[in-house]
Amino acid sequence: MRVTPTQVRRVALEQQDLVETRRPKAAAHALLPMVRQLGAVQLDTISVLARSHELVAYARHGAIPRAEIESAYWDGECFEYWSHAACILPAESWPLFAFRRRHHVRRGCQWSDAPSARSLRTVLDRLRSDGPLTVSELGGARRSAGWWQWSEAKNALEWLLLVGQVTCARRVGWRRVYDLPERALPTEVTTPTEQWVDDDGIAGPDDHTCQVALVRAAASTVGIGTAADIADVHRLNAGRIPELAGDAGLVPVEVRGWAKPAWTTPEVANRLTNEAQSRRSVRSRTTLLSPFDSLVWFRDRVERLFGITHRLEAYTPAAKREHGYFAMPVLHRGELVARVDPKREGNTLVAERVTLHDDRPSTMTGTAQALVEAAGWVQATDVRLGTVRPAALAPALHRTLRSAHKGRQSHGPIRTVLS
Repeated sequence: MRVTPTQVRRVALEQQDLVETRRPKAAAHALLPMVRQLGAVQLDTISVLARSHELVAYARHGAIPRAEIESAYWDGECFEYWSHAACILPAESWPLFAFRRRHHVRRGCQWSDAPSARSLRTVLDRLRSDGPLTVSELGGARRSAGWWQWSEAKNALEWLLLVGQVTCARRVGWRRVYDLPERALPTEVTTPTEQWVDDDGIAGPDDHTCQVALVRAAASTVGIGTAADIADVHRLNAGRIPELAGDAGLVPVEVRGWAKPAWTTPEVANRLTNEAQSRRSVRSRTTLLSPFDSLVWFRDRVERLFGITHRLEAYTPAAKREHGYFAMPVLHRGELVARVDPKREGNTLVAERVTLHDDRPSTMTGTAQALVEAAGWVQATDVRLGTVRPAALAPALHRTLRSAHKGRQSHGPIRTVLS
């Protein structure tokens, strides 16, 4: 099958649930299907406007209250584990990460202050007798202010989490709540079946079966992807993707302009063939995207799909940042048209830096609309512009922002600062 980059981008938006449809009013019950489709929703400590996993839900389903988003994620149908990074995962994928749990058992704990057998027993006994607990309830998170100076209980919990003897099925105030998998997760995902093996003390499908299933799911998440694209979803071995893709029943795809081979699922391949999609346009959502959103978290893929180089600059010295601490791409009409580095000051959403990728009216419209709608979600009454680049476009963006705001009666007057 041969496809164009435009088709790849369109399919990616569809598979990422970022296509504008006649959706019902934003509701938290839509989030579990979203997690299942995305496969993994990345967690991160940085909170700008909201935490990244909340931004992922907002980008796809609009202004669901943050408390409802949190509740929907941690309703007993998801758990947290190491996938692309620390991620919220659908409960049914619990057995598929048996291969990773076995890897950690085989490798052994590599930490300099590895937990003792006694501390592991103590933690498990407490969870069995007392139910779900935070690390503080089990003995404290750190021995000192140092980032890695974990307490003995914290060390034990993190190791038990890696090997699957405990799980995190919810967070409270950003603190993990640890529990036994058989108590926290649906019985059907923790109960051994006839097909499961028990290698290295870890029960679940064999390693190959786990990885084939995750490759198939990752291919559905990206739509059409190279080995690196597919591997990146759950941080699998990219070198093994061609072999695993065949076992997963994926369809080889040749993308015009791409030097490397790609694959897709049979479902996407059939859709491309049967619906003559090369002649059909798709209207994407207009929204701000978290830098940790799965549409943009693999930077090489972003360059191929959208023609921009995007990096998270939170860990770059301030003087060297080009787009800002937490620059959020603006998705509009299937393109990334701008980047906005936002923050909250009282009742004002501040766009400290706005980088417009071109001077088209649609770029101004999309950026203004994304800012106004995000302000409404976080209950800000004003939007203020900081530095706009190119500077010559600042007046046009200012006018468009005012126009976009007029249709949002719940907001107060916009105040802008143009640099």
